[in-house]
Amino acid sequence: MEKKNVVVIGYGGMGGWHTRMICGNKVENDGYKPPENLENGSDVVNLKGIYDIKPERCELAEKRGLHAYSSFEEVLADPEVDILTLAVPNDCHKELAIRAMAAGKNVISEKPVTLSSADLQEMFDASEKYGKLFTVHQNRRWDADFLAMKEVYESGKLGYVFNIESRVHGSRGIPGDWRQRKVHGGGMMLDWGVHLIDQMLMMIPEKVSTVYAKMDHITNDEVDDGFKMDVTFESGLVYRIEVGTTNFINLPRWYMQGVVGTALMQTFDTHTGEYVVYRNDDEGEVKPVVTAAGLTKTMAPRKPSSLDHYEMPELSPDVHDFYRNVCKAIDGKETQIVTHPQMMRVMKLMEAAFESDKLGRPVAFEK
Repeated sequence: MEKKNVVVIGYGGMGGWHTRMICGNKVENDGYKPPENLENGSDVVNLKGIYDIKPERCELAEKRGLHAYSSFEEVLADPEVDILTLAVPNDCHKELAIRAMAAGKNVISEKPVTLSSADLQEMFDASEKYGKLFTVHQNRRWDADFLAMKEVYESGKLGYVFNIESRVHGSRGIPGDWRQRKVHGGGMMLDWGVHLIDQMLMMIPEKVSTVYAKMDHITNDEVDDGFKMDVTFESGLVYRIEVGTTNFINLPRWYMQGVVGTALMQTFDTHTGEYVVYRNDDEGEVKPVVTAAGLTKTMAPRKPSSLDHYEMPELSPDVHDFYRNVCKAIDGKETQIVTHPQMMRVMKLMEAAFESDKLGRPVAFEK
């Protein structure tokens, strides 16, 4: 397959990440090493250049040997450009994506794809009107911790799973600049919630019954700097998504409960996790836990002989499969992996979470 030419719009944090994944060690990488299989660059795309509205970022790109376009219009006018990757503030995605598709370019938007389901529908309409591929970079689908927990869930070894907790905690507050402003689509629901919701929907193949969310405003009144979101599926499974930015001691990244087993992962590193499956009922007399104020058999630990311990699955996901799929989808050889209905479902769940927070109660979804 002939390589596609990509221009990255926005040369900040994620824009720089995209250039490193595409160019490998051919470009200065700020100390971040690309995956071993991408050290020599992408096998499916070339980096044609970058564009950023900040001149100093364009100058930095040029110093690193990258071509910097002088304007967005120059990018659109270049007939050799096949794909635009938008790594700009969230409120800019819609306008730039529609303009790019109208100019005959395929578009990858960073997440969140835009700020509302109404805006997203306009972007879908443009994709259909101009016959160009449009998708969002849901890169966290390739996180090893998520894929390991998904494999444990799908294995059925825990029995009926009734509770899943997925969270990311930090103590540095909202990242700086535009992410603290509502007008630009700031806040942690749109920054991290979008990832965790997408992972949830990739894991649980059921309809969502209700959404109950509470946004935090501990350090920022304008946008949420964290939240707790309980999603109830039609089977009764409750899936909690939690994001916190004022956590100086973090809770586990993952916690999954089934009727005969439990899975736990402390961090993004799968080596910090395990899952345990209950083997049998033959434990004999339970030795109670004695505290200063009493005793309890109910909360006494299981005998080690009654439990089987398993390590988390060892996986080696390749996030560049996203770009490989985009290129094949453009050529009609594959269906795009991050689909329009998936993108809309994530967006509407985020909207339901904001509505629940505003109303102070659960809201119905997909009934």
